[in-house]
Amino acid sequence: MIERLAALPKGQPQALILAPTRELAMQISGAIEKLGRSHNISATVIVGGSDMQAQIRGLRQRPDVLVATPGRLLDHMWNGTVNLAPMKILVLDEADRMLDMGFAPQINQILDALPIERQTLLFSATIQTDVTHLVQTSLRGAVRVMITPASTTAEGVTQTVHHTSSQEKTKLLVSLLATERGTVLIFARTKSRVDRLGQALEQAGHRAAVIHGDRSLPQRLRALDGFKRGQVRILVATDIAARGIDVANIGHVVNYDMPNCPEDYIHRIGRTARMKMTGRATSFVTFEDRDQLCAIETLLGNSLPLAEGSPSLLDRSYVRMTERPRGDRPQWGYQRKTKAGIN
Repeated sequence: MIERLAALPKGQPQALILAPTRELAMQISGAIEKLGRSHNISATVIVGGSDMQAQIRGLRQRPDVLVATPGRLLDHMWNGTVNLAPMKILVLDEADRMLDMGFAPQINQILDALPIERQTLLFSATIQTDVTHLVQTSLRGAVRVMITPASTTAEGVTQTVHHTSSQEKTKLLVSLLATERGTVLIFARTKSRVDRLGQALEQAGHRAAVIHGDRSLPQRLRALDGFKRGQVRILVATDIAARGIDVANIGHVVNYDMPNCPEDYIHRIGRTARMKMTGRATSFVTFEDRDQLCAIETLLGNSLPLAEGSPSLLDRSYVRMTERPRGDRPQWGYQRKTKAGIN
């Protein structure tokens, strides 16, 4: 893209890169600055949570590339500060996430404003069937390039599963963290759980930061920067950090909560073992998560190894978790089969 833009007349943006998160957009812009410097190619970042006027000043510098999140780009389009008519290249990074139900209406509005004659590129470690069908019906002469087979995990990542209960997750996590000193990225399902888990880890004596959609952009960037620089050893995040974020030498990824979408498992554990390094990926699986685990193993084409000493939901030495009344609230737990019966 940089080589192509270098050969075109300057004076207005002619390439648009869309990313699902602010952090990824800013990371892409940083890459363009490094790679495009020798070709005099510049970029402006347009993301929510930052100063609109500063972005307008950046647009007045007439950069070659716009790197944007969909919502803020639409704000500029409605205000008349961005014109997409001259665009010759469109890139959708993390294409499957960009085209899912959450982003589709915004993407369609942006596509309608782009010229029909353009080059369109879509990138992702996972491309689902519905996205492939959309590409085939929307693009002319589309070519698919696979560096590795779809849904492939990094060779250097060691994956394990701990079967546990919701009540025991935090205790298990603290126990695991006590045995290692490397950097750890922990994924939880909701923003409130990320906050609670970050507080629990701080109380347990760990240096931790949190990142999710309700944090301001400066807070998110500060947490990510602290994690990159080693000022905090542990980053607790929602799936906002699962896509494309490049932090060197993350030693361990922990799925405190299993992802709802099996493809997100690929992206989550892809934050470790990058650039031919090695790393670990640990998943906490409750009885309620059994369908998600099955979907992930189907996607991968193999079963995830059980951590040493962890009970198995599928092992014959265990029966289904049963409801144990405690007051008005049920409590779930394992019951081990023995020769004498069930403990």
